[in-house]
Amino acid sequence: MSKCIKSGFVFFNFIFFLIVIAYPQDVKKNFITCRAVIHRPDGNEIPFTMLVSRDPKKPVWVISNGAEHIELKSIKRLGDTLVALFPVFESQFHLSIQRQEEWEGFWYKGAAMGFATQALSVYPNQDFRFKANPEKPHYTITGRWAVTFTRANNTTRSAVAEFSQSGNKLTGTFLNPSGDYRYLEGIVSGDSLMLSTFDGSHAYSFHALIASDQQISSGLYCSGTAHKESWTAVKNADAKLPGDPPTLAVHENAEYLNFSFPDIEGKMISIRDKQFKDKVVIIQLLGSWCPNCMDETAFMSEFYKKNKNRGVEVIGLAYEYSTDLERSKKSVQKFRDRFDVKYPLLITGVTAADSLRTEKTLPQLKKIENFPTTIFVDKSGRVRKIHTGFNGPATGEHYDEQKNFFNEFVDVLLKDL
Repeated sequence: MSKCIKSGFVFFNFIFFLIVIAYPQDVKKNFITCRAVIHRPDGNEIPFTMLVSRDPKKPVWVISNGAEHIELKSIKRLGDTLVALFPVFESQFHLSIQRQEEWEGFWYKGAAMGFATQALSVYPNQDFRFKANPEKPHYTITGRWAVTFTRANNTTRSAVAEFSQSGNKLTGTFLNPSGDYRYLEGIVSGDSLMLSTFDGSHAYSFHALIASDQQISSGLYCSGTAHKESWTAVKNADAKLPGDPPTLAVHENAEYLNFSFPDIEGKMISIRDKQFKDKVVIIQLLGSWCPNCMDETAFMSEFYKKNKNRGVEVIGLAYEYSTDLERSKKSVQKFRDRFDVKYPLLITGVTAADSLRTEKTLPQLKKIENFPTTIFVDKSGRVRKIHTGFNGPATGEHYDEQKNFFNEFVDVLLKDL
């Protein structure tokens, strides 16, 4: 470790001084554009864009994925390392800024047993994600695609991709039954596509060969530390995903839920409490580790504020990485603070990975398939619909459709006697 730092941000200030001199003054005046790279043990890399504030007295780092910008404002010095905490998720960067041309460190992500660690490099003044000088695209792939992913065990799963291409620039997302892969950003270079995203919880990269304007082949999808799948796609404007599970995915004669869990302050709250009687109740099954749950919570928080006085209540049930109650409370608290959640968020005490999570928490249901899952309960207390997944703002018109569905279905439930 360097001994140049004696107090505060002395070495940090020096590095910023060097960079500001070299960086064009008329480009993003307040931030330095950096190329960040997560290094996987298998040699595959997941790049993303990070903007770093030029003001060392008010350090702010911004993770940028297309239209998404995630601000990291909690940045502290630990020895000669800068530690940056994400506003949501159990996630943080540790970076040693000892060289102007490359900052080295690690990305720490919450896991079942503490934190998982991946090597991280940040390259200041590199304003590209994959290639500085990509080749002229051979094809334009804007549109909707039917995608087939193939797992390591040769089983397959279906998804839908939506891409938007302008010259070399490519953005888009993949939709699957649990939601979407959020904001993907990248390029088309020659006959190749490259996309990636990083949000503090999930790190994804996609590479593939564009065989024609109707076919994509030889794809590789990398997620996190080691997961990878191959993929192919065929252009299809009518591509669709499998539908929701049965409307009432509850056991026979078990349409009325019965649960009680503590909130962040430790108060026990039950679906049978007076405050939920004769109300339409939306039950949100989530995890503070889940980006799609983050998108749903952002929507649900505003939805609740607008509809509470109409007789609507919301309860969030959190399934976390571990059964450590204090750890779970801290993580869920970040969710509550970030999105100004006014409805109760309850700690189930059961992990998302627990194969018996349904039986231990909501035995009336047949199976909790994915996170997020939303349960709609009518004024009589009966489960009326179970909806899996959430299409977030990265999906454009699908996000609008999702919002319309929530509003319209709740209106129906409110009108029921």
